[in-house]
Amino acid sequence: MATKIQQILESSPHGSLFFGEWLAKQGLTAKEQHSYMKRGWLTRISKGVYALQGTSPTLLHAVSAYNSQLGKQCIVGAYTALELRGYSHYLSLGKPNAYLFTDKEDKLPSWIVQGEWDMTVKYMMTSFLGPGLKAVEPMAVDGSSLLVSSPERAFLECLHLPDAASSLLDIYYIMESLTTLRPKLLQSLLESCTSQKVKRLFVYMAEKAAHPWFKALKLDSVTLGTSRYMVVPTGKNIAKYNMTIPKELAEYE
Repeated sequence: MATKIQQILESSPHGSLFFGEWLAKQGLTAKEQHSYMKRGWLTRISKGVYALQGTSPTLLHAVSAYNSQLGKQCIVGAYTALELRGYSHYLSLGKPNAYLFTDKEDKLPSWIVQGEWDMTVKYMMTSFLGPGLKAVEPMAVDGSSLLVSSPERAFLECLHLPDAASSLLDIYYIMESLTTLRPKLLQSLLESCTSQKVKRLFVYMAEKAAHPWFKALKLDSVTLGTSRYMVVPTGKNIAKYNMTIPKELAEYE
């Protein structure tokens, strides 16, 4: 009886989490899935979701399975993407955060968002950079294939987070280290970005950091808007971009 599931597991050597919908497509009926669970091959995590008995899938394993088995597009982005791409000096202390992004069509199920994992889920459903996977690159992490934001996209995602206003100086420290961003990719992202806050903050920070790639951007093609924008309720107004930012960021040199 074990032959069928053994064949499935052998075809997924790095898999530890399986969706019933996917197992059914591999030839394992719902009745057989239940039987394998009773016989100790599988452990039920949620309705129609199983872990291989004796394993503890990580959050990123779950995200990888969600994408590959169900054809979804959950992106690992913001600070998590920067950390995975080698900016380790920005690692959070204690239990790490996992910043995940999807559009409405690929909304994460509650068992992923609210589950107890090795990482704290920070989930945002948004399409502020347009549809699709622009500036998202596949990356292998601990045997799992993930969709990970490029540094260019990840930085814009950091600025888009709900609590970004309270950590803008820390985000600017990251900007100072991003000396090799790709201007053509940035140009495309900025032109498709729908958040004036993100665009203004990015251009302000990039100009302040004076990276060589900043001069290659064609800002005439980026709509920044002219209306007053209060990033924080009190701070210093930057007349060029007509926005109020934290005083400590404005005065940082």
